[in-house]
Amino acid sequence: MATTSTAIMLSHEVGESIPPDTAHAVSVSLPTWKANVGYEEGEDWVLGKMKTGYPRFFVHKTIEAFANAIVGRYGSSTEKAFLFPSHTVAKRCVEFFQRQVPSLVPGKSLRIIDLHPNSGLLNGGVESEAAHVKPIMSAVIFPRSHTKVAKAFWQHSGDGISSRRAEYCHKAFNDGRLTVQRAVMSPSKGPRRYQKKESIDLSPQCESTKGRDGKDYIQFVEERFGRNLDVSLAYSAKLAIRRRIAGALTANVDLHEALEMSKPSTRTEHVEGFSEHDVYLYPCGMSSIFNTHRAMMACRGEMKSISFGFPYIDTLKILEKWGPGCLFYGNGSSTDLDDLERRCEAGERHLALFCEFPGNPLLKTPDLRRIRTLADRYDFAVVVDETIGNFINVHVLPYADVVVSSLTKVFTGECNVMGGSFVLNPQSRYYTQLKAFMDKDYEDNYWPEDAIFMERNSRDFVSRVDRINKNAETICETLKASPIVKEVYYPKYSATRAFYDDCRNKNGGYGGLLSVTFQTYLRAVTFFDKLETAKGPSLGTNFTLSSPYVILAHYTELDWAAQFGIEADLVRISVGLEDPADLRSRVERALVAAAEMKAG
Repeated sequence: MATTSTAIMLSHEVGESIPPDTAHAVSVSLPTWKANVGYEEGEDWVLGKMKTGYPRFFVHKTIEAFANAIVGRYGSSTEKAFLFPSHTVAKRCVEFFQRQVPSLVPGKSLRIIDLHPNSGLLNGGVESEAAHVKPIMSAVIFPRSHTKVAKAFWQHSGDGISSRRAEYCHKAFNDGRLTVQRAVMSPSKGPRRYQKKESIDLSPQCESTKGRDGKDYIQFVEERFGRNLDVSLAYSAKLAIRRRIAGALTANVDLHEALEMSKPSTRTEHVEGFSEHDVYLYPCGMSSIFNTHRAMMACRGEMKSISFGFPYIDTLKILEKWGPGCLFYGNGSSTDLDDLERRCEAGERHLALFCEFPGNPLLKTPDLRRIRTLADRYDFAVVVDETIGNFINVHVLPYADVVVSSLTKVFTGECNVMGGSFVLNPQSRYYTQLKAFMDKDYEDNYWPEDAIFMERNSRDFVSRVDRINKNAETICETLKASPIVKEVYYPKYSATRAFYDDCRNKNGGYGGLLSVTFQTYLRAVTFFDKLETAKGPSLGTNFTLSSPYVILAHYTELDWAAQFGIEADLVRISVGLEDPADLRSRVERALVAAAEMKAG
């Protein structure tokens, strides 16, 4: 029998947010195979009903409304705007535009609008402490006909503003509290690491910034957004998140308890010198990957990178579109490593090898031991995305120079906030260069309210992962027992399991993501349509979430994906926290329905 929460998830129609009635939901309901194809084909019966979508692919309506308001005030009807958390990020968008559309003239047809807190509404003028508040956001305005270019930067870089940031800034904009200013803002005070180049300072140091009505700046934000925690605690929330990532927190405790706990060496046993000071937060996982690539090029020069294993599509796009390109090994096999070794031995030099641990959607695991050996011998960096394995199950830092992760997934679980992390290995030969670069270049663009939601959601991260691991194995066993199933893809059952086990923690499992293919296309479609779960993009949610992943991620390149064993009718399942018996029953019912379909 489905639980109440499951019933709510299953009530979704096309275009409804997942979770339901969630203003800042990260997923959207595409409940049938036909709906997923309709979305990819741009059919109005799907797109016209969409209330939201995955944030990097679908510009949230709150963000779109704010962008339109900015164009309405500072642009024209032939123009459009995309919004970014700082001038620096907006400038990168402009640079991308210039490479793609050289005819656009910066400052005229292509320009940046920086929005700052309106010092005219604050006591003391620009010399007051309000001057320590840095630009809250920046808009890039461009000809509407070039929207596709801006959308590509937004999607690939992951550096656009969040919907919560847009919600706050739009209100401040309408109230006259946010406006264009030309004055140069001085750096904010406070802890150097997270105050330097921060796109808004909401730390306690700026609490005395008074408005004309006597309310301080922090109070203004709290009155609008303090639904869960005092927003002035955002710095502490970020510290707690970084400690959680560093492995210093393993108990399910609230924010105050987390900050008062001692820091055990749980995750530092194999990496001497590692601490939360080597953890950096970003607005989303793709932003952490994009900025890792930027950091590598800045520190090591522009060389080709290596994309090893079948990657999440935007990782490959980043490596191809920024810098001199990449060497792509879509199979991620030992034969591929043999080829890489021959190339390196012949004198080829490479910037960094990027891989996922394990990969998506076939859940194959790269041989990190051999990759590390080759990297040390031939001088290239190793960047590992451990989102799917997650750092409760696996410990990949000893083999990596940088570990990146999408906190949007299982770390938060609630599917209502974005986030990403970038972790430096202090034992890396590139550590000194990368650390110096981060000290100079890093911008804390993680919106305070997003950080607060992320911290709250991740408090039970450890216990959730254990339950999800067990549920995923239950589903795998059910699928593997069915005669209509062609293949179940899961790290435990993969030919690459030994590579996963090399990095698996003592009590770690094999994660919550699995994929399944069927003997016929029609049975795959029927299984998906009849499977009683939420259906939409994303993974790592507390509830089970399914999708015809290859259709959503590679619809325009299905033949290309097939070269690497990625079948178009693959169904991906991100397993949640539901009762295992209930989950098993739902899968079994879908299998029965699929078995009734004849070959097709």
